[in-house]
Amino acid sequence: MGEESLKQHIRFMSRALELAALGKGKTSPNPMVGAVVVRDDVIIGEGYHMKAGTPHAEVHALRAAGDLAKGSTLYVTLEPCCHYGKTPPCTEAIIKAGIQKVVIATCDPNPLVAGKGIRSLKEAGIEVQVGIMEEEAQRLNEAFFKYIRTGLPYVVLKVAMSLDGKIATCSGDSKWITGEKARLKVQHLRAESDAVMVGIGTVLADDPLLTVRLPDESKRPLRVIVDSSLHLPVDSRLVQTAGEAPVVVAAVPGKYQKDKKLLLEKRGVEVLDMPGEDDMVSIEELLQELGRRGVMTLLLEGGATLNASALQADIVDKFVFFLSPLIIGGKNAPGAFGGSGFDTLDKALRLESLKIERVGEDFLISGYPAGRRVIDTCSRVL
Repeated sequence: MGEESLKQHIRFMSRALELAALGKGKTSPNPMVGAVVVRDDVIIGEGYHMKAGTPHAEVHALRAAGDLAKGSTLYVTLEPCCHYGKTPPCTEAIIKAGIQKVVIATCDPNPLVAGKGIRSLKEAGIEVQVGIMEEEAQRLNEAFFKYIRTGLPYVVLKVAMSLDGKIATCSGDSKWITGEKARLKVQHLRAESDAVMVGIGTVLADDPLLTVRLPDESKRPLRVIVDSSLHLPVDSRLVQTAGEAPVVVAAVPGKYQKDKKLLLEKRGVEVLDMPGEDDMVSIEELLQELGRRGVMTLLLEGGATLNASALQADIVDKFVFFLSPLIIGGKNAPGAFGGSGFDTLDKALRLESLKIERVGEDFLISGYPAGRRVIDTCSRVL
């Protein structure tokens, strides 16, 4: 491939990725996908997957291109589907439209597709090129890639802390460590998630709502409370709003009063009995249950105890730290992670692929556990 041709491919695939990202938080359990139809180096149609159960990106782009699609090139961020689900196969629409060439960023790991879509196109005489901006495409859908392969949610752990790593003062004051723009960013993280999880300590200390408060945003993530002994107050804002957005409390049988369970259930809260370890809810078992319920992305917004449990269980796929220019100090002020931690530095968790950005007066630092993110080339399924 010549340098000029590669530049053109990157230009059009970049646009397809921009379109795909418009579906953040709206397509689960489907992936985000964008597509553009190009003729004579000009985009003549584009589209993206807007919501699960609605037409896919390729269909929107082909409809926009109309009759001009015949003989043109389609750029798409994920391998087109070739099976009947809630919508017909995209490969059929592409073939029917007379597309001459399809440029694909990355293969679909779904066993129902996984190379079959590419083969269908090739068998129809369509030229197919795969791997343009593959890493960017997989990063965009990293939650989908994990969920489709493991059945487990993609776990994002979010922490707001001071420069010295404190998430509250020694008196428990934590509102607000970060500024308005950082808190707005958290709202977007919630909107992109299928569920938000906290521990009972956070509920008792902050009485949070854990809802998405954005203009014109209807997303209602499942609100999950890890509360082995059912200490959740009946008058908490979570319980009071259970009819507006679902609330699930994970508890350990034998650790709580049955009357309390009935009281919470009467108010619309689901009490989920989970296996316990040392009388604490098993995070691994809870993760599996959430996966069975279709939770693809899980946002952890807990305190030091829940964060420590997640770290110990090694379930976190991505860490997001909001760092405020504050120094709180105090040996009794809680840090981001409780528990016993790692006893030697060589065992400590190292992050990689770090990204640092300014968010108002604060900094956002995100990263992945070293060795956790693996870009899976299409050669695996082709």
